[in-house]
Amino acid sequence: MKKPRFIISGGGTGGHIYPAVAIANELKSRFPEAELLFVGAKDKMEMQKVPQAGYAIKGLWISGIQRKLTLDNAMFPFKLVSSMGNSFRIIKSFKPDVVIGTGGFASGAVLKVASMLGIPTVIQEQNSYPGITNKLLAKKANKICVAYENLERFFPKDKMILTGNPVRQDLINEASKSEAIAYFKLDANKKTLLVLGGSLGARRINQLIEKELDFLLSQNIQIIWQCGKLYLNDYSKYNEKENVQVVAFIDRMDLVYAAADVVISRSGASSVSELCIVGKPTIFIPSPNVAEDHQTKNAKAISDKNGAILIKESELEAQFETVFSDLISNESKQLELSQNIKKLAKPNATKDIVEEIMKLV
Repeated sequence: MKKPRFIISGGGTGGHIYPAVAIANELKSRFPEAELLFVGAKDKMEMQKVPQAGYAIKGLWISGIQRKLTLDNAMFPFKLVSSMGNSFRIIKSFKPDVVIGTGGFASGAVLKVASMLGIPTVIQEQNSYPGITNKLLAKKANKICVAYENLERFFPKDKMILTGNPVRQDLINEASKSEAIAYFKLDANKKTLLVLGGSLGARRINQLIEKELDFLLSQNIQIIWQCGKLYLNDYSKYNEKENVQVVAFIDRMDLVYAAADVVISRSGASSVSELCIVGKPTIFIPSPNVAEDHQTKNAKAISDKNGAILIKESELEAQFETVFSDLISNESKQLELSQNIKKLAKPNATKDIVEEIMKLV
């Protein structure tokens, strides 16, 4: 059998990159001789994160459409033509057996060209409400691996497989709490709040934590606050406070989840899938500024099953302090949320997605 060759494309945010890397790692572990190439968008975070994970990547000149009139929007048709041409050259040169897309505009160009050339394509859709790129590609895709039920109104039913989202392998093998407490130099006698704003940080969550910091510390807790690299200069001063650690980014997610007793998080698809795996009591604060408000839909899919608490940004002023103090002081509520969110986990997602990919080789 010849060496299998795969192109994987996805990026723009960690939510598209980490699933792509998880799929690549699983392919590589099953087929060490396989050749893999990533294709991303120039100037986006995948151009750093993918090489850090040990894979080659080529960048396309492409970016998303902004919601307001900008020069970037005027350039979009030229970027699209350029990225389609480059995708054609990359695919012709690399000769993949299958092309896999995890979302983002770069994956749109690559999968479109692959399907035009008759190469099998697989879409991995992370959200409960699909993005425009994947909706446009669905008709020509061979398989669509989804993380949520009831997506028939967006995708052909016969192509969909419910797999769940790929998550980092290190999260599936639970890290020890004592190691986590030592790693982050935490007090073993205090509960730990973990604050996550996604890979780039979340302005509104950062503003909330800043405003409520004294209230939170009055609950006798310690805080690990991932504010995002865009916001570190604004919030690093709070490292001077006792029981507060402010960081731009967390590399050891396995340990930080093991340390956490309660989590406040955005509800991007990757974050939701990871929190289901680690089973932590979570308050989701969805970003209202994403396409089709899909973060609210992601969070609602969990909160409707009593697996998490959902607070909309518009309701934070009225609800946050009451909701948080009720949760942090109520261990049976924490346990109930933890057990319910864990029931929604799909720990075999990456393996199941790779099974579907291999059927096309």
